[in-house]
Amino acid sequence: MNPEQFVQELSKCNFKLNENQINQFNQYFNSLIEANKHVNLTRITAEDDVYLKHFYDSITPLLTFSTVFKSSSSLCDVGAGAGFPSIPLKIMMPELQVTIVDSLGKRLNFLQGLITQLNLKNVALVHGRAEDVGQNKQYREQFDIVTARAVANMAVLSEYCLPLVKKGGNFIALKGPKAEDELKSSQKALTTLGGKAIALKELQLPQSTEDRTLILVKKVQPTPKKYPRQAGTPHRKPIH
Repeated sequence: MNPEQFVQELSKCNFKLNENQINQFNQYFNSLIEANKHVNLTRITAEDDVYLKHFYDSITPLLTFSTVFKSSSSLCDVGAGAGFPSIPLKIMMPELQVTIVDSLGKRLNFLQGLITQLNLKNVALVHGRAEDVGQNKQYREQFDIVTARAVANMAVLSEYCLPLVKKGGNFIALKGPKAEDELKSSQKALTTLGGKAIALKELQLPQSTEDRTLILVKKVQPTPKKYPRQAGTPHRKPIH
């Protein structure tokens, strides 16, 4: 998917990019490739692949669950790495208020430079592990939307993300193919943490054989105070 095809595919979905947005994606690609020479941000470096597997892939929640995204929504992206999915979503919806949580300072340094270069407003970077951030009153149950892409399996991911979602808000997990079994095995974790899965959408990225799954979880109850447990525990002992 080259940049022109990227713009065309989005316009088919009724998202017309303006010149500024097109330039921002172009700058994003160039910055990512340049920074990747020094910091391991991505294995995907060909332009067509970055536009498809990073940029378009990151936007699929907005295309699939558009009603979840309000213009003034606050979004927290857990383990964003090189800024996926939150920065492409922010470029698409400049009025989103974005908070990015990552435990690696080098990645956050790249993102800080990128945010400045792309002139993005209302993007906060938080250096820390999701388990610690989820217990911090400043962030706990503060966000309308929490996203995570390729971070951990669903039971573990729920413990990282649901404590950050406000009651009535949504958690969106961006998954690879065939995530249905993973969702089934995470039911206890979701219920325990105050979540309820309300949609699972399987899709194929355009002009490719790349399969993806999006899982939408509604926060229906507050998360009990003991969650998230201390750093490392959710991964070692998932809620089953």
